[in-house]
Amino acid sequence: MDDEFFSLLADRPFYGNNVPSNDTVSNWALKLIRFLYPDNLQKSTPAYLLKTEALVLQNELAEIIKANCAADSINCTEIALHFFDHLPKLYAILNSDIQAIFNGDPAAQSEFEVIRTYPGFYAICFYRIANILSVARVPLIPRILTEHAHSKTGIDIHPAATIGAYFYIDHGTGIVIGETTVIGNHVKLYQGVTLGALSVRKNLAGAKRHPTVEDHVIIYSGATILGGETVIGHNSVIGGNVWITESVLPYSTAYHSPIVTVRKINETNEI
Repeated sequence: MDDEFFSLLADRPFYGNNVPSNDTVSNWALKLIRFLYPDNLQKSTPAYLLKTEALVLQNELAEIIKANCAADSINCTEIALHFFDHLPKLYAILNSDIQAIFNGDPAAQSEFEVIRTYPGFYAICFYRIANILSVARVPLIPRILTEHAHSKTGIDIHPAATIGAYFYIDHGTGIVIGETTVIGNHVKLYQGVTLGALSVRKNLAGAKRHPTVEDHVIIYSGATILGGETVIGHNSVIGGNVWITESVLPYSTAYHSPIVTVRKINETNEI
């Protein structure tokens, strides 16, 4: 084997931290979700036991952050405490997401079905956990969480995006929500929606590159909405397969009008 190649590997960049495995990070988030929404809840659990379980999860988060941020001067214990201080707010907004999906989908038989089986809710859970850590400026861990959900559901939500309450993702596969996207309350997205940037030049890092979607907006499958200055006004409906790079006024309907031709095939003709 080539000694020069192994010398090259020996000189690889040193990143200065000991990042826990992606499985370790995602498994912690799954345990947190199951803590909030147990798979099987046949009897109530005493509050003191729940508090003990929460403290265990809090300490695990502190250790994950500490391992990841060994080279940084951040207080891992304080960040983990801050996260769990926000747990009631996280639970409340996730409950609003459950209601959005259950109330909006005639096929949903129960809230429990939404929690256990809907990929949209799975992706939203991981996004909301990751977003708290992203706001706290924890590096890498938020992205590991949302990319785990992306790999499981096909729904790609950047952890730094801002998303309001009562958020409904229907079906979900192929949805992309960029880093600087802002989404209001009571917004519904169907599969294949892209909320992206007009340009991906590296020098635009930190700029508002992705659209703003105001309250009570529905965006149907295959719609592409691009640009940091693009605003979809509240109470608007965006039809399927549209391409939008300019703002849409509130109470608007935007739709694509293809020409569809239906031709009857003669029964005697071969197909």
